[in-house]
Amino acid sequence: MRNKYKYYLDNKTEFVEKMIFFTKEFSHSCILHSNSSNLNSPKKYYQFDLLCAFDSIQNLYSSKNSLRKLQSLHNKKNDWLFGYISYDLKNEIFNINSDNISTFDNDNINFFIPKHVIIIKGNNLIIESIEKESEVLEFLNQIHNYHFEKKDLKKINFLSRESRASYLDKINHIKNHIQRGDIYEMNFCQEFYKENIEISPQYLFHTLNNLTQSPFATFLNLNTFNVIGSSPERFLLKEGNKIISQPIKGTSRRGLNAQEDVLLAKKLSQSSKDISENTMIVDLVRNDLSITAKPASVKVEKLCGVYTFSHVHQMISTISSTLKEKNNFVDVLSTTFPMGSMTGAPKIKAMQLIEKYEESKRDVYSGSVGYITPKGDFDFNVIIRSLLYDSEKKYLSFTVGGAIVSKSEAINEYEECLIKAKPIFQIFS
Repeated sequence: MRNKYKYYLDNKTEFVEKMIFFTKEFSHSCILHSNSSNLNSPKKYYQFDLLCAFDSIQNLYSSKNSLRKLQSLHNKKNDWLFGYISYDLKNEIFNINSDNISTFDNDNINFFIPKHVIIIKGNNLIIESIEKESEVLEFLNQIHNYHFEKKDLKKINFLSRESRASYLDKINHIKNHIQRGDIYEMNFCQEFYKENIEISPQYLFHTLNNLTQSPFATFLNLNTFNVIGSSPERFLLKEGNKIISQPIKGTSRRGLNAQEDVLLAKKLSQSSKDISENTMIVDLVRNDLSITAKPASVKVEKLCGVYTFSHVHQMISTISSTLKEKNNFVDVLSTTFPMGSMTGAPKIKAMQLIEKYEESKRDVYSGSVGYITPKGDFDFNVIIRSLLYDSEKKYLSFTVGGAIVSKSEAINEYEECLIKAKPIFQIFS
C-alpha cells in the first residue's frame, strides 16, 4: 500500500537537476522527462513533466515467457513497474534468432517496483511511497541538499560496425528484396560504439537532454546498465481501454534560418517517399491494434503530421483503438511488439532480413522504456536517438537507422542517419 503526499517546488529546475544526479545513489532508478513546455508535439504526448522512480523493492528480469511473468507480477502486486522491453523480445514472440554481435547481452525484459515514485506537473510534486511522511521528507531533503560535480564529457571518436561503402551496398540489396516483393519497407540500422570508456551516465543524460529537449527523454539505470535517451517517439499509451500509437517515419534536418526551416518542414510534409513510408507503418499499426480492439474502433486520428524538434522535423501519425474487455496490457504489448516503425512490413520478413543485414544485435535499442501503473495503464517510448552504456563492461553504444523503401536513395539514407546522430556526436566533440 502506497502513501501519497503532495508538495510545492519553489525551484523546479534546480530540484530536477539534483534529482538526475541523485540517481547515482541507487542501483535502480528511472527518470522519464517530457520536456513538455518546449516542443510543438502531437496530441497526447504529455502525461506529466517528469515521472521518476527511485530504489527497488522487487526486480523482474527474464528472457523466457517474459510478458506473462510481467503480467503475473503485476497481478500479484498491483503496483508501479518501471523498466525496458528489449528489441530481442521478438525472439520469444516470433521465434526469431540472432547470431549478430552481442556486447550487452541483456535480458529481454527488466523491470523493477520502486520504493518512491515522483510525479511532477508544473511546480507541483506528488510522491507515492511505501514509507511514512517523515521518511519521505528526509528523502526529499536529501535531493534538495545533494551536491554533485559536473565533469565535461570526454572527446570521443566513435567506431562504426558498418563502413560507409558496406552500408550503401546493403541498402541496394534491401531494395532488391523490395523489388522482388519480399517486403515493402525495412528499417535498417548501424551501430556506433566506444570500448573501454568511463563516463557519468547521469551527466551524459543531463547534457543530452538539455541539448535535445525531447518528449520521451529517458534515463534508466539498472545496476551497471544504463539507457540515456532523447527519443521523440511514443510506442504505445494505454489509458483505461484507450490505446494510442504514434509512429515516426520521415525525417528532415532543421533549417539554418527561419525561412529555410519553414521550407524544409513543408518539403517533408509533401514528400511522397516519406508519406509512403509513414502510411505503410500506419497500416501495420492498424492491423496490430485490431487484434485486441473492439470492432470498428481503430482510427487514424492524424495521418503524416509534421512536427518540429530541436534538431529535426519529424513526420508522425496518431492511431487509436478501444480495447476489448477481455484483453489486458500484456495482450496489447504482445500483439504490437516490436513497433512497426523499427521493423518494416511485412513485420516478420522484415525482422528476418534485419538479422541478415545488420551487424549488431539491437538489444534494448529499438525496444522500449516505460512504466505500468497499479491500474494496468502504461506509456512506452521507442528507444531511438539514445545511448546504451554498461559501466562494468565500459562499453558505450548508440544506433541509428531509417526506413528503406523502393524510392530510397542509398546516399540519402546514409546522410539521414548522420542527421539523427548529430546531437550525440555534438556532445562528444
